Amino acid sequence: MSKAAPAKKPAASAPPRGCTLDINDPQVQKAAIRIQASYRGHRSRKELREKGPPRVLEPLKDVVLIEGSAAKLTCRISAFPDPFIRWSKDGKELRDGPKYRYVFEDPDVVALVVRDGELADLGQYSINVTNPFGQCSDSARILVEVPAKIQKGPDNTKARKGATVTLTAEIMGEPAPDVGWTKDGEDIEEDDRVFFEIGSTTTTLTIRRATPEDSGKYEVYVENSLGMDQSFARVDVA
Repeated sequence: MSKAAPAKKPAASAPPRGCTLDINDPQVQKAAIRIQASYRGHRSRKELREKGPPRVLEPLKDVVLIEGSAAKLTCRISAFPDPFIRWSKDGKELRDGPKYRYVFEDPDVVALVVRDGELADLGQYSINVTNPFGQCSDSARILVEVPAKIQKGPDNTKARKGATVTLTAEIMGEPAPDVGWTKDGEDIEEDDRVFFEIGSTTTTLTIRRATPEDSGKYEVYVENSLGMDQSFARVDVA
């Protein structure tokens, strides 16, 4: 039995037309130079960005916070390496926690979420961004809206004839509510003997030289664009 003849290796096929590059071709050399220049420019721009101080690209905007809800202040920044972010309210630093939440949404977007909105959240909020090459800052206001309400109504009162009677209610609301008093369903017409005062958190009705005719059912009411509230008290003069 004779041995089989060794198989012949197939001849290498020539590359398809148009798939070869001649490094000595002037056009190829020019293209290579343009690619290198583009890369160097990209690297230079990147290095400049990385070494620059933080910048605010989109500033904070004022927001309205409804009582009981949440509000978010958002700022777009440019900073590398990763910066240190500090939020503050009226100059006092805010710690990340249940009430105030630091949020990092994108590489260049940072936000502060204020939860469980209340009137005390009204104020000026600031962001300070720092990295080894510098710092930047911005600020905006949170405006709080609270439905008008009576936190504590006036107490029932008994008085002697000729005494001075005062009824006081604790009130709140933002925008500041309109306040009124009635007696037995009729608006009280103020004079130098019967009048009421309105403060930022209280309203007081004063009845001087009380008479038995001043006895009755008194109502205080408050109202703003978000809601209204009322409370009643009984006055007896004998």
